Amino acid sequence: MNVAIIRDFGTSPVDADISRIARTTRCIAIVGLSPKEARPSWGVARYLKSQGYRIVPVNPVYSGKTILGEIVYPNLHAIPHEVGVDMVDIFRQPEAVPAIVKDAMASLPQLRTIWMQLGVTHPIAANHARAQGLFVIEDRCPKIEFPRFR
Repeated sequence: MNVAIIRDFGTSPVDADISRIARTTRCIAIVGLSPKEARPSWGVARYLKSQGYRIVPVNPVYSGKTILGEIVYPNLHAIPHEVGVDMVDIFRQPEAVPAIVKDAMASLPQLRTIWMQLGVTHPIAANHARAQGLFVIEDRCPKIEFPRFR
């Protein structure tokens, strides 16, 4: 007789946050999005767009051009408020994070989430954003995490 043992390990607080973010986010500004299909940022953006999220490319090098059919903005401040960005996904080096977080909080009135990609963390900037009531995810990828909760 085979008996299956089912264990419920529950979810971590981070998993609960990711689940809520995956279900409630609608518009994601992707800072550092590259037009090069081989780059991780492009693959993540394409995935997110295919799942129904609106993506807003942010990259000063390609400002005014399009990536994945979306107009590229030079920075977060240039995105019109009516776009309704509620999450910022950061594909930049950790030392760039504080300025991005500061710009996001000052420029995006509907912002709820700061997401730092795999390999990207900045505890000081993360704590500052959390102190302002934002959800912060560090060192993870929504392309990996979101499918677990949608």
